[in-house]
Amino acid sequence: MAAPLPVAPDSADPNFADLIAARPGLSMHAQDGLVMEEVPLSRIAREVGTPTWVYSAGTLRRRYRALKAALDGAGLNASVHYATKANDNQAVLRVLAAEGAGADIVSVGELRATMAAGIAASRTVFSGVGKKAEEIRFALGQGIFQINAESVEEIAMISAIAAEMGVLAPVALRVNPDVDAKTHAKITTGKAENKFGIAFEDAAPLYARMAALPGIRPIGIATHIGSQITEGVAAFHAAYARLAEMIRGFRASGLPVERVDCGGGLGIPYRDEVAPPPEALAGAIKATLGGLGLPVMLEPGRWIAGPAGVLLASIVLQKQGSNRRFLVADAAMNDLIRPAMYEAWHGIVPLDPVRFADDAMPADIVGPVCESGDTFARGRAMPLMAPGDFIAFLDAGAYGAVMSSTYNARPLAAEVLVDGNRFAVVRPRQMPEDLLAHQRLPDWLAP
Repeated sequence: MAAPLPVAPDSADPNFADLIAARPGLSMHAQDGLVMEEVPLSRIAREVGTPTWVYSAGTLRRRYRALKAALDGAGLNASVHYATKANDNQAVLRVLAAEGAGADIVSVGELRATMAAGIAASRTVFSGVGKKAEEIRFALGQGIFQINAESVEEIAMISAIAAEMGVLAPVALRVNPDVDAKTHAKITTGKAENKFGIAFEDAAPLYARMAALPGIRPIGIATHIGSQITEGVAAFHAAYARLAEMIRGFRASGLPVERVDCGGGLGIPYRDEVAPPPEALAGAIKATLGGLGLPVMLEPGRWIAGPAGVLLASIVLQKQGSNRRFLVADAAMNDLIRPAMYEAWHGIVPLDPVRFADDAMPADIVGPVCESGDTFARGRAMPLMAPGDFIAFLDAGAYGAVMSSTYNARPLAAEVLVDGNRFAVVRPRQMPEDLLAHQRLPDWLAP
């Protein structure tokens, strides 16, 4: 094998040991290699195959409890509604349901998933800008806890459907506070140019109109300013302060407000970011909304599920290009699309303890999909790898499997749950024949 040409790695990247030390659910053992809770990940890779998503039940529980403890410690009357879009696997939902989590959903499919996992509709918030009439009707029929309305048109639709059904729809008005969360442009949601919510200046008259409509019970204000917010809690503080100002105005006008939906967005450290702890977010809520005497709601997704998952992959081959070394994995952008879509950084570590300790040299880590964008990392420090060696993409528990596709006719990866010293396949690997099973030929093309 030709020696790799010397391309300097990004010296700012944390090394393997630092990455694992910062993730309590993972540890490196001298014999077993990378271990999640008490299960060697190489065992899962060998028995289940790759690529495979693996989730830690212990990490899900620990992070949910840490967030709830921070809210309770701040003296807030707060409920946590897990953002199902981050990871909708039934096993993940069941673990969180057992912890007492409610749900935040953006489709009837997610509502059906959360109900199947044991989270009642009466503990579920229905968000999203494009709810269909049949989705609203189904949610109301199931006794949905709250619908977050995002437009004048949607409010009119909810009113008509609820009146027809003879029920009162519990509706919160999602307000766009025009606050820059300083996150990636594709996941910011609280600026004036974003598609989400009602403009701040339009909210008060619309809330008053909503209160007069048949079939609607106005219950409060909701907001969500973006995802993966790591630059402190100043943006949260600014958004919640604007909500508090609005709520005081509503009360002065005699309008009812039962609760405040603070959304989600608290970020996690994928690389070596200093992400704010949940105690800082709880402090921002208390400082701005605590004096109103209202229950508050949080809708975390990534913060709970992201660090709880990894994506296991195998090295197909190591290719030496003219001026770069490539590690070609059997996972691809159709499995984990975040690097291609958001330029996202994920820690990538070998499972083998010898590879983990070997000298590392720059490599581009890529997948087999026929797109140049199928690249997970460039110039990443990695040891020499052989075909069949296993690697893990860290912090892949959120916006991983749920964003997967079958592009290039690649079947969906398996999903596994680890709980202590046990593991189980919680979604079997899709088989190649499954890709054709639901296709139909019209009569004139049939053989």
